[in-house]
Amino acid sequence: PKMKEEHCLQAALLCLGMLCYSRALATQGLNHSRPSLHGHHEKGKEGQVLHRSKRGWVWNQFFVIEEYTGPDPVLVGRLHSDIDSGDGNIKYILSGEGAGIIFVIDDKSGNIHATKTLDREERAQYTLTAQAVDRNTNRPLEPPSEFIVKVQDINDNPPEFLHENYHANVPERSNVGTSVIQVTASDADDPTYGNSAKLVYSILEGQPYFSVEAQTGIIRTALPNMDREAKEEYHVVIQAKDMGGHMGGLSGTTKVTITLTDVNDNPPKFPQSVYQMSVSEAAVPGEEVGRVKAKDPDIGENGLVAYSIIDGDGVDMFEITTDYETQEGVVKLKKTLDYETKKSYSLKVEAANVHIDPKFISNGPFKDTVTVKIAVEDADEPPVFLKPSYIFEVQENAASGTVVGKVHAKDPDAANSAIRYSIDRHTDLERYFVINAEDGNIKTIKALDREEIAWHNISVFAVEVHKQHQEAKVPVAIKVVDVNDNAPKFAAAYEAFVCENARSNQQFITISADDKDDSANGPRFIFSLPPEIIHNPNFTLRDNRDNTASVLVRREGFSRQKQDLYLLPIVISDGGVPALSSTNTLTIRVCGCDGGGSLLSCSAEAYVLNAGLSTGALIAILACIVILLVIVVLFVTLKRQKKEPLIVFEEEDVRENIITYDDEGGGEEDTEAFDIATLQNPDGINGFIPRKDIKPEYQYLPRPGLRPAPNSVDVDDFINTRIQEADNDPTAPPYDSIQIYGYEGRGSVAGSLSSLESATTDSDLDYDYLQNWGPRFKKLADLYGSKDTFDDDS
Repeated sequence: PKMKEEHCLQAALLCLGMLCYSRALATQGLNHSRPSLHGHHEKGKEGQVLHRSKRGWVWNQFFVIEEYTGPDPVLVGRLHSDIDSGDGNIKYILSGEGAGIIFVIDDKSGNIHATKTLDREERAQYTLTAQAVDRNTNRPLEPPSEFIVKVQDINDNPPEFLHENYHANVPERSNVGTSVIQVTASDADDPTYGNSAKLVYSILEGQPYFSVEAQTGIIRTALPNMDREAKEEYHVVIQAKDMGGHMGGLSGTTKVTITLTDVNDNPPKFPQSVYQMSVSEAAVPGEEVGRVKAKDPDIGENGLVAYSIIDGDGVDMFEITTDYETQEGVVKLKKTLDYETKKSYSLKVEAANVHIDPKFISNGPFKDTVTVKIAVEDADEPPVFLKPSYIFEVQENAASGTVVGKVHAKDPDAANSAIRYSIDRHTDLERYFVINAEDGNIKTIKALDREEIAWHNISVFAVEVHKQHQEAKVPVAIKVVDVNDNAPKFAAAYEAFVCENARSNQQFITISADDKDDSANGPRFIFSLPPEIIHNPNFTLRDNRDNTASVLVRREGFSRQKQDLYLLPIVISDGGVPALSSTNTLTIRVCGCDGGGSLLSCSAEAYVLNAGLSTGALIAILACIVILLVIVVLFVTLKRQKKEPLIVFEEEDVRENIITYDDEGGGEEDTEAFDIATLQNPDGINGFIPRKDIKPEYQYLPRPGLRPAPNSVDVDDFINTRIQEADNDPTAPPYDSIQIYGYEGRGSVAGSLSSLESATTDSDLDYDYLQNWGPRFKKLADLYGSKDTFDDDS
């Protein structure tokens, strides 16, 4: 209602102002006239007459108010010339911007009217030209005169904000007067005329939390200690009013949403003073026990909380980590628990903010503590060995039943059940050991050999008597202690060579020994010759005292012809207790050497036989090689030989497949019973396919004497002969096709046997002999029988 009253009053004032302004224009000296050439007379102070020229008004602009909505056109002004005597002979003409459309002139009186409503915000002024002419002749009576019509502004545009809605943030608990945001409005009215565009800002909604500066539109906080946790978002309405904010001015509004941003002004707080938790003694380290959570109403990094254990008897048994997704403290098991040892623990847990704002340190301390009590629950535990592992020793070759050692386990539960022991046979596949199920004594059941297996690693199970599912496992390592049960022997199969021209005391080989026993029962080795050959005339032995020995020549003048091989026995003793020894034989060959001692030959036969092969032997070997090569070449040639028979005909080239002859079939017309594709020449895959539609460049002449007489009744020989010729003919087609029954060769008395020309060619040949060939040729005999018989029948 108040706004409505203001608008009504504003409209009334606007109409009143327009009316008064129009009256003033009408009564004002708007009868602007041009200077005339005549003057008028005025009387001076002392009675003298003064003469001066009369001049017209100095004018260049008219004014018209905008947004006029009256029923009649608005009078802008009047043009009048001094030469206009009122007789109607002068005609006023108007031209320029809007002339004739917006502005019209009465050509007799010179009155100018605006016929349309004008809007200063669209166009602020118009430039026009006026001129007085003779009505009859249109001759200009005066030069044209230019003037401006300015549109007078009225307050017809309300203020408008740049944005319909604004969003701003300000930290909570900000001081009074903290700048939040600046809003700006604009007015389309003329800022140079009146107060139509003078804006004043005010707040309509949002008190008492915020205020706005009237001249700048800056919004500021108006209350101290605004708490985000109490209210986070505020909606403020700002008004901009023109006319300097006075009554009758137009206004516009905008909405501003102000959000309080968080600061760390709240410490974390546990919702309870004590947390109760429980965990089984069977839980493994790292397992979660429970969770605690301190609440912090702040958000983001201001609400981050870190947890730690600061005191309690469970500091060494438990640990706490922070789950930053849920902001919870996760209590986890750090070490294995034992219900029988301790049944409960107490922890003091602290929750503290990670990021602290120094501005609000007085609101602290930003941390809180809580007590966590953890009860240990009893669990049915498996047996426990007194040691995590066992190491025993036993001598090799010990008698079966020798005690190796004893393992012991117990039930940690209060029931203290009896324990039974067993050996994991997967770790003792050869079954060297056995364990007493009741007392855990481990014994041998067969002899052990250190040189075969020095360590035995087995596993022993312990299970409760009444709870077979509860078992424990412990590793047991058994060392086999060495005894001196292996005599030393040569480290390798030595074979020595001595030159025939060797000098006395010349060393020709160094030997060493090897012992399978441990080092305590092995070196140092002692080398010697057997007592019976201690005075050997040929060789002597020198112990180097470094587990090696050197063999020397005692005399000179060895001969391969007399003796080319010597066997020298050597005794090797170890350092064990008691010591063991063995006799090893060294083979010594006598060889021929050059002057530098290099070996030439060690064979007695080589001394008397010439080196190399005789000439005859070499010739025989070469002859064998040549023969083998010839055989291989012939074999390959035969394999690669191609059969390409091609039959040459002088007058005809009739090719027909021979159908099976052991049945009557369909005769010569049956050509579907045989697949010729299986007889195609395999050589065609190599790219060479012989032509079958032309005669070859050379002809294969059948060998004389192989063709039977034309009248011969030996058809088998005839066919076999043709087959043999086809197989051996290099010009034959690539498939094995017998075609010669349609061609008897050159000079054949019988001519062609083919029936292709039987119907068109008269033949005097006698085919009666076909009757004597048997039932297999009965069909041919019927077809080519006696011509007289056939004629008689017809």
